[in-house]
Order: sequence, then C-alpha cells, then structure tokens
Amino acid sequence: MNRVLASILPHFFALLTLCSLAHAQSSRGLEVSDDDGLPVLIKHLPDWQNVRSSTVFANTAADLARAVPGKPVLDMLEFTGGTEAVAATYPAGRLLIIEFTSPQASSGADARIWTYLAANPDPSTVYRRIGNYSVFVLDAPDQKAAVELIDQVKYEKAVQWLGEDPFLLQKFERYFVETSRDIFISTVLWIVSGLGVSIVCGLIAGFVFYRVREQQKATRTAYSDAGGLTRLNLDGLSE
Repeated sequence: MNRVLASILPHFFALLTLCSLAHAQSSRGLEVSDDDGLPVLIKHLPDWQNVRSSTVFANTAADLARAVPGKPVLDMLEFTGGTEAVAATYPAGRLLIIEFTSPQASSGADARIWTYLAANPDPSTVYRRIGNYSVFVLDAPDQKAAVELIDQVKYEKAVQWLGEDPFLLQKFERYFVETSRDIFISTVLWIVSGLGVSIVCGLIAGFVFYRVREQQKATRTAYSDAGGLTRLNLDGLSE
C-alpha cells in the first residue's frame, strides 16, 4: 500500500502543479490595481485619468470588436492566454493598446499586423510594437500627432522571480554604492554649507562690531594732557 501511495503521490502533485500553472496562465491578464481595483493596463494609457470617460477595456476578441468596430486589422489579433486590450479617445485619434502575455505571442501578432498593413495601407492608422504591447492610433487626422501619442506609451511590467532572485547580490551592491554615494555627497554639501554659513555670519558679525566701535569712537570726547594738568618735573626740563 505504501509503495502504491509513494508511486502515485508524485504524479498527483505534478498534476496539481500543472493545473495551477495552467490556471495562472489563463488568469495572467486579469491584473488589477490594489488601490482601486482597475485593470492595470488602463493606467498605462497616457494621461489615463483624463480619458476615463472614453476608456474601454476588453479581454476577448468580441469585446474588442464591439469597443472598436469596423477595423479589419484587429482581426489579426488572437485573444489567448490572458491577452488584454484598452482603448481611449484622444485628440490625436483612438489609442488602442493590446497586451500579450509573452514575447512570442506579441511577435506573432506584430508580424501579422505588418503583413496586413502592407497589403492594406491606411494613412489614418499608425501602429508600433512596444515590448509586449501592440499599439494603434486609429482614425488619426495627423500622423505626426499620432506618433507623438504612441511615444507616450511605455511598456511597464514587473518581473517576479518564483525562486531566489539571481540578481539579488548585484542589486544589493548597486544599492550600497548608490546609498554610499548619496551619503557622501550629502555630507560634503552639509560641510560646505556649514563653512559657508559660518564665514558669512563671521563677516556680518565683524562688520557690525566694526561699525559699532566706529560709532562709539565718533561720540567719545577726545582728551589731552595740555592745559591745567599737573606734571611732574622729573627730567628737569619742564618750567
């Protein structure tokens, strides 16, 4: 019995692990902010707070087709493994960001999109791949403004290691060097600032003291030994 359990348990735990990984893979796209519960991808829109009224989030191809209708180029996209999309309206056009969960999926979509755009050129559509993002500006009246809008999109992704971070030592070294540098610079600045303040205060105090002494000397009565004073004739020269 024990041998049977010993042979079954490893396979059972392996199956659980695979199920967990599959579940994690299927829900990777459902990343929400801990602060307000919004999908994180929405906050990657440029100036996202001011376009909230026109922002649409989609995690299926059907939702994207309803949010951005009449764009055949979007048929090149495959919403698998947690792919997400967010769209918002700007003066430069309708900005659409599609996030894929892997570089392979993003690269494949990028190739299909460029193939379609080469066969069906559209001056009002501006496209660029940024990291795992496929970024569009649709219905763009000005391509230059559309490119400037795309330039504001930054691929932001936090990498979490399942085990020990292999770069932990390098991070500590960099942190130590940067902290030591900041402390050294701060110390030097404080010392130089202290010396500068001391010199300035010394000059001010010296000038004030000098002016006070000059004023006191100006108001002081001058004395002389001439007139009415008794002098001792010690040298025999005085009359």
